[in-house]
Amino acid sequence: MRHIIAQILISLSLALPLQAQPVTVFAAASLREALNEIAAQYPDDITLSFAGSGTLARQIAAGAPADAVVLAHRDWAIWLEAHELILPHSTQEVAGGQLVLIGASDADPIPNTNTTTLTSALNGGRLAMGQRDGVPAGTYAREWLQHIDAWNVLSPQLAETDNVRGALALVAQRAAPLGVVYASDAMAEPRVRILHTIAADAHTPIRYPAAAITDIGRDFVKHLSTPQAIAIFTKYGFAP
Repeated sequence: MRHIIAQILISLSLALPLQAQPVTVFAAASLREALNEIAAQYPDDITLSFAGSGTLARQIAAGAPADAVVLAHRDWAIWLEAHELILPHSTQEVAGGQLVLIGASDADPIPNTNTTTLTSALNGGRLAMGQRDGVPAGTYAREWLQHIDAWNVLSPQLAETDNVRGALALVAQRAAPLGVVYASDAMAEPRVRILHTIAADAHTPIRYPAAAITDIGRDFVKHLSTPQAIAIFTKYGFAP
C-alpha cells in the first residue's frame, strides 16, 4: 500500500509544472527604466533593487541576497571580484554611457564649459552630482571638472547625492540650477534639458559591468547581451 501511495505522489510531482526561481538583481540607479523593461520581457520573475553602485557593492559585501549585479563603473566590479563576492569569469560589460550637464527645461545651453561659464550659470546655486567617491556618475563628474580645471573652484558649490537619480531630482525640482548625470537620466525626466554634452575623453570611459553572484544569476547576465536587451538599452540612451 505504501508502495502505491509513493508512486502516486511521484507521479503527481512530475505532473506539476516546475516553479521558476525568482532572480534578484541589484542595479545602478541610472538603469531603472531600461532594466524594468528588460525584466518585464525576461521569462523568469525578476526582483530589481536600485541604488548607487558603491552602496550596492557594500550591501553585497554585507551579505544582502542578490543573484546578479549591474554596476555603473568597472572599479566596483573589480572590488567585488577581489573580495570573491561574484562568480569567477561571469563579469561582462553590457552597455556604455554618456555624461551630460543638465539644467531646468527652460535653461540656456552652455556650449563652452569652463570655470567662468559654469560659475555664471550656477549664479550662487549648487552643482548637483553623485557623491564623488561612492557613485560612479560623481566620479566621472569629478574627472571632468578636473579636466577643465574647474574642480578647485566649484567643489565648494557641489550638492552630492547618494545616486545619480538624486542629482537629477535636484535639478528637476529646481533645487539646483545645474547637474551632471548620464544622458539616459536626462531622457527620463521631462523637467530637465541637456545644456552640454561632455566629451568622452574628459573622463574615464563609462561602462556598465554585470556579474553573477549565484548560478541562477548567470542566465540573466548573459541575457543582457542579447539583441533584445541591447535594443532596450539603446532605446533608453545607452551605448551598446
